[in-house]
Amino acid sequence: MTKHAQALRVVIADDEAPARSRIRDLLEDCAATLALEIVGEAPSGRALIEVLQRTPADVVLLDIRMPEMDGVEAAQHILNLPDPPSIIFTTAYDGYALRAFDLHAVDYLLKPIRLRRLQEALSRVRAITPLRQEVLQQIAPEPRKHLPVQERGRVVLVPVERILYMRAELKYVTIRTAEREYLLEESLTRLEQEFRGCFVRIHRSCLVAREYVECFERGSEAAGESGWVVKVRGLDERLPVSRRQQHVIKEFGRL
Repeated sequence: MTKHAQALRVVIADDEAPARSRIRDLLEDCAATLALEIVGEAPSGRALIEVLQRTPADVVLLDIRMPEMDGVEAAQHILNLPDPPSIIFTTAYDGYALRAFDLHAVDYLLKPIRLRRLQEALSRVRAITPLRQEVLQQIAPEPRKHLPVQERGRVVLVPVERILYMRAELKYVTIRTAEREYLLEESLTRLEQEFRGCFVRIHRSCLVAREYVECFERGSEAAGESGWVVKVRGLDERLPVSRRQQHVIKEFGRL
């Protein structure tokens, strides 16, 4: 489906019902001069991803500050959709965010949103440069709380707090929770940089969640060149520690 449909299809994402109601009223006023249709609303980032996976849209009016998943992270996941909509962020004054948005030419509306400003933003939405993942990564205030996995044509969001380890295999990264494995198309090095505070590298191809490290054990030399392995809480599997990363055992006070 081309994005040049007759009416601009709009989705509103804001965790506050009064804010969604105000934007809805403003959009109805905009409809007098601009062909548009409100095709969905979402009270959270996760709900927004679900809405967009079942409802085609041209633009999302996306609040930055939302619990569980902020707007910048939600935008990162939106870009993994097959036909992502344009994104216009909405925000009360946030000095850091606005400086970052201005620097990278990211479109935003300052709350309380004014009708004329909304009309201007919507009228040029099809002409603005699409957002890129690298830009969102640079302006993200904190690491993502979810990782996006492609499964059967859908984006599945895996909570980072439930990931036990991440292991690079060919062009994918296997992420392991207590329940199952997922395949992620991202760089392990990039993931290490983003989640350095909660994951530790034990091998050139493996990161383990610090809170799930149960113990280090002596294994066979075949298990890893250092002879040490990690016991991960909740799994029977042992993960080898390379000689280069053997210092992490001392870091955990186990050597």
